[in-house]
Amino acid sequence: MDQRISLITLGVPDMEQAAAFYEALGWQRAESPDGVIAFDLISQTLGLYPLAALAEDIGLPVEELGTGAMTLSHNTRSAADVATLLAKAEAAGARILRPAGEVFWGGTIGYFRAPDGHIWEIAHNPFSPLSDDGAFRWNGYGTEAGG
Repeated sequence: MDQRISLITLGVPDMEQAAAFYEALGWQRAESPDGVIAFDLISQTLGLYPLAALAEDIGLPVEELGTGAMTLSHNTRSAADVATLLAKAEAAGARILRPAGEVFWGGTIGYFRAPDGHIWEIAHNPFSPLSDDGAFRWNGYGTEAGG
């Protein structure tokens, strides 16, 4: 198995409400079949899928899914961008769980809960600069080709 995640699927109770939230953050829908809403990311796709249908696909009762104990993370180019993006998410209907602030390892983070219940971390990691196209790599992109 290659070391990558190709598709992140979020089970959501209201597809259009969830899509409107991500669109309010500036994301654009990709063409997709009925029953799925997709947003192409830099090297993955975020898919929105009805929670009940996801539970059926997996073979579990919908009550067992919840939103899981995980976060989705979005890294920014600057520390100031963290607060800006949190404000944009709040204006789009998110609940701020932790406002932007410095953390012990030298970065800036904040958290919000999207209207569909999923938790997002917004982070700036000065030790992991993004590539020119916004791609993230744990130890960052330097001045090498493609960075």
